[in-house]
Amino acid sequence: MINIIIADDHRLVVDGLKLMLHSQPDIHLIGEAYSGDDVLRLVKKAEKADLIIMDINMPNGDGIQTTRYLKEHHPDIKILVLTMYKKPEFIRNLLKSGASGYVLKNTEQSTLMNAIRSIAGGETFFTPDISRTVMESLVGHTRQRTFELTQREKDVLRLIVEECTTPEIAERLYISTHTVETHRKNLLSKLNVRNTVGLVKYALENGIHEVGRF
Repeated sequence: MINIIIADDHRLVVDGLKLMLHSQPDIHLIGEAYSGDDVLRLVKKAEKADLIIMDINMPNGDGIQTTRYLKEHHPDIKILVLTMYKKPEFIRNLLKSGASGYVLKNTEQSTLMNAIRSIAGGETFFTPDISRTVMESLVGHTRQRTFELTQREKDVLRLIVEECTTPEIAERLYISTHTVETHRKNLLSKLNVRNTVGLVKYALENGIHEVGRF
């Protein structure tokens, strides 16, 4: 069961999400919040939350500030950003703050449910248009050092950003799943990050953006 808190200052949005989530047998809604302060109060007094669906623009602590605080004090709670904003700076700031996913409010229900389950399972989730927005914004900007990644490691990293699974990466690159996992471990070690979220952040921040060119 996935325990979820909804955080959005628009009651119509909250009501719509509640209606959607109540129909899902593997999801339990444990609370709703209308401000950043409400989120923190709920986290302290409610049963343990697995995931928070977070809007950016809220009173008394916006989504970025609240996400940053939660990841510092409650690192096990996953954050899925659900917003109308597609600005690259918002996306990058939320990634740096620790969000595991970023979805627009005009997203189809099936995509949102996929995002919730993927993130609850320890993965990241960014729709292709969100990944593309950030990547395109980085073109022409100064990149951080790329730690001498091999071309194959860059290929694997691009497909990780595309949310490809290990078997899918293996099929796209004509290599074994064992080789994919070896490249993934090497990337984690070279980039000094702990998980897939760290890999995605590195790729977005450093403009490894030529997705799908194989």
